[in-house]
Amino acid sequence: MLTNLDHVLDLNEPVTVDYHFDILCPFAYMTSKWIRNVREQLPLTINWKFFSLEEVNLEGGKRHPWERSWSYGWSMLRIAALLRRQDPKLVDCWYSLAGFALHEAGLKPHDPSVARELLTEMNLDPGLVEQSMQDPTLDDEIRQDHARVISSGGFGVPTLIFENGHTLFGPVLIDPPSGEMALELWNMVLLASRYSNFFELQQPKGPKQLDSIAQALQPYLHGRDWKSINRGREVTFDQEHANGEVDQSPTQTRS
Repeated sequence: MLTNLDHVLDLNEPVTVDYHFDILCPFAYMTSKWIRNVREQLPLTINWKFFSLEEVNLEGGKRHPWERSWSYGWSMLRIAALLRRQDPKLVDCWYSLAGFALHEAGLKPHDPSVARELLTEMNLDPGLVEQSMQDPTLDDEIRQDHARVISSGGFGVPTLIFENGHTLFGPVLIDPPSGEMALELWNMVLLASRYSNFFELQQPKGPKQLDSIAQALQPYLHGRDWKSINRGREVTFDQEHANGEVDQSPTQTRS
């Protein structure tokens, strides 16, 4: 029997969600474009939170990203944490600009000189790059956000945490919808957030899907200066195609 969902979901009801991201992750960036579009249409508040793919994929014997003078993803999150202290809207802008630079323009926002240029574009002091490197309390804030995802059983980004405490990984997107389609997807995510025993819904990645992902990630692959790690092993899309492997989780990254 078909039912009317109007009594289940009130899209005019304000919603707050914590969105955990790592600028290195192409999938989290694409999903952030979708959820920003939802925010333009609905009373949605997004709290930008951090997660480190470098840390979660750390190899034994390697230094933690905060122990390095400059670490690709962690250092960009340091800048984000510093901006968040000043104004949460600055994190929104920083993530949008740095994410676009890496994942759509194929640039290197993880390079300090490029990071300074992006801050200048935001009409901010490019010296914030050096300032973020000299404040160890920023590492504490990033670790706290990261630990929240790990403690919930999470492993990557995008991770959404709702006001009721429900945590969802995803949605994982390469072509983020906008307008009405964005709202349709948001409806599904909201419904999933209300079912505590709902765990997983996936589309298998066959050769056609892997081809689409590889095409969408070309700017990112051009801009990155690190290995891509998935389930503890280095991967490239060429290898996945050659081996006929169908991987069920998004690529994670570390420097």
